[in-house]
Amino acid sequence: MQSYELTGLIISAAIEVHRVLGPGCLEHAYQKCLEHELMLREIPFTAQRKLPLVYKGIRVQAGYRIDVLVQQQVIVEIKAVDQLAPVHTAQLLTYLRLTECPLGLLMNFNVPVLKDGIRRVVNDNKN
Repeated sequence: MQSYELTGLIISAAIEVHRVLGPGCLEHAYQKCLEHELMLREIPFTAQRKLPLVYKGIRVQAGYRIDVLVQQQVIVEIKAVDQLAPVHTAQLLTYLRLTECPLGLLMNFNVPVLKDGIRRVVNDNKN
């Protein structure tokens, strides 16, 4: 399945979570519910995957964790903030570069309409 098709399925699952919960919950709650929704839809993913940083040939445990990695193609970074900031996009771009994933979704669930809280981020720096 192409990454862009996959993002449509992920966004649909996230919209269902937002429809049920609405804004105002913690990021962790949205993540767990999104995981459940992905399982119901039989979309393979891993959650809270540790992401090491390699610096000059050594692995540095920098504390990075990917919220949700879907089919090794799309990273989903979940937020529940007043508004997305450039640092949130930078965080997702870092994860995309470190994993060489082609695409990421930055999702802020703390909005009245979820589509207003979703950003697609493309990894233009794939090796």
